[in-house]
Amino acid sequence: MEKLDQLLTEARNPATANLDQLSTLDLLQTMHDADRDVLTAVERELPHIAQAIDAIVARLDNGGRLFYVGAGTSGRLGVLDASECPPTYNTPPELVQGLIAGGDVALRRSVERAEDDASQGQRDLEAHAFSGKDVLVGIAASGRTPYVLGGLDYACSLGAATIGLSCVPNSQVAQRAEIAITPATGPEVVTGSTRMKAGTATKLVLNMLSTASLVRLGYVYGNLMVNVQPTNVKLRDRAARIIATLTDVSHEKAAALLDEAGSVKTAIVMQRLGLSRAEAETKLQAAKGRLRIALA
Repeated sequence: MEKLDQLLTEARNPATANLDQLSTLDLLQTMHDADRDVLTAVERELPHIAQAIDAIVARLDNGGRLFYVGAGTSGRLGVLDASECPPTYNTPPELVQGLIAGGDVALRRSVERAEDDASQGQRDLEAHAFSGKDVLVGIAASGRTPYVLGGLDYACSLGAATIGLSCVPNSQVAQRAEIAITPATGPEVVTGSTRMKAGTATKLVLNMLSTASLVRLGYVYGNLMVNVQPTNVKLRDRAARIIATLTDVSHEKAAALLDEAGSVKTAIVMQRLGLSRAEAETKLQAAKGRLRIALA
């Protein structure tokens, strides 16, 4: 395994060597300039990200689930992305899950040595009944975290789809996964602080993996959040606006349709196709919840 001081994420950045001597404005400009590298690094990986999304969609469409595993910042970002799927798209809570070395306590307080236990990566997946039908995204900025490698090895042994997300080319994570996503963001502004450029790149990639996968699975129509659940005033208003937009009725009529249908997609199918609630729900079920297919 490559030594830490040889990793790209641990190298010193010559552009920030005098960071502590800069004015506040110059300090911020330096950080901002460094962040430009992140977009370029992620853009280079778009073909691999697309390949990963196709693999995720294929598994989720056939009863599988998506898991993220990581430690420290990488783990927290995975848990964050997973936890935002249910409120945004009304996904079942088990569909996208994030696991972090050290457990949930590590979300708020660093559990430094937890990442060094490769066997714990496997045990955490076993505790969630991870199977060959599922997808595992192993996240490690350095590409060498034992907890993540242990999880990837276990997932591979089951025949699950595996994706390695790291910021170091040819890393252990990249080599052990079927699909490698490697936005090489280079040396950090503060040496070794991978919560910065590497963390930003990781967040961007995770946004793409979950969002694009759920778009492909029919959780979005056009750019509208048609799976939104009207659980508060703001979301009820959004749901009514979506129905009004896609059925060309007034906001008041859309709100009434929502009450009658119980969901945005059912309301739209009822109004567009002139169906009862039961008929609309049957049509959506046959289309695996994909509104565009149901309307066609």
